[in-house]
Amino acid sequence: MFAHMKYRTLGDTSIQVSAVGFGLWTISTGWWGIEDDLRGVELLRRAFDSGVTFFDTADAYGQGKGETILADALGEVRDRIVIGTKFGYDFYNYTGERDGHKELPQDFSPKHITFAVEQSLRRLRTDYIDIYQIHNPRMWAVRSDELFETLDKLKADGKIRCYGAALGPANGWEAEGLALLREREITTLQIIYNMLEQDPGRSLIAVAEDNGVSVFVRVPHSSGLLEGRYTLETTFPASDHRSHRPREWLTKGLQKLEKLAFLADGTGRTIGQAAIQFVLASPSVASVLPNIYDAEQLAEFVAAADTAPLTEDEMSSIAELYERNFDLSTVVAAQG
Repeated sequence: MFAHMKYRTLGDTSIQVSAVGFGLWTISTGWWGIEDDLRGVELLRRAFDSGVTFFDTADAYGQGKGETILADALGEVRDRIVIGTKFGYDFYNYTGERDGHKELPQDFSPKHITFAVEQSLRRLRTDYIDIYQIHNPRMWAVRSDELFETLDKLKADGKIRCYGAALGPANGWEAEGLALLREREITTLQIIYNMLEQDPGRSLIAVAEDNGVSVFVRVPHSSGLLEGRYTLETTFPASDHRSHRPREWLTKGLQKLEKLAFLADGTGRTIGQAAIQFVLASPSVASVLPNIYDAEQLAEFVAAADTAPLTEDEMSSIAELYERNFDLSTVVAAQG
């Protein structure tokens, strides 16, 4: 194992994951401007060589590409990595055009799950999936006993080692998250959580801790704002999903970022690394999934686990800034 990477155990299992994981959405969906599969394979292998052992994908990422590219890159070290994938979007029977980020129809029936798991196993070229996650379940899925009975059967059959859920697509889904944590035997819950978007993540993290559930956090950098690379001049290509956001998102975000500069100044960590340490400060968080789209960023984020954890004073300052909306409350109120 790597000296600078930390590893955490999932729930009551023996499965260990790297504190910084790799989410395959950046290299398989085309929403991040990465279209070159060879670059994706190279990044995955470089991540593994840097101590990353947890790779999170989904059957719907690139309609299967998120799984085949993982097998292409790391099939030979299958027994040394932990694979999380997801199910529930029926892209198999949906042939219509996808309008931007419009969601596909969902199917959580036992028939679809049983079919989907076999397809994922085939694409991943493996005979088991470590963490099988319900992809963006609505409350009707959370309430479906047959869905969880099917997952228990897959576990008993050895097709999956454990199961959980990924909430989304966007931030929120508190009711679904709380119901899953309190009423279902999930091992993991994947959520969006970061210094700028702490709700409902912080309440889900607290309840997860009470229930022995491990949390995976995606978007720890608030869609890139906390990476410290953006300026007021930053523009995004049309192929990048951030190009659809209002300009105000960037200007206000950069104002908030200035208030957080103390986390990087003289601390030996970048703001991007501080953002990861903020998330890892919660004991129930097993792994953080930053958006990785180049080798330089990969190196910075992988090293984050080895930087100084945030101090109590730093955490208090962040909490205070968040409660006061980073001193921007007057601006927000004025715009009403």
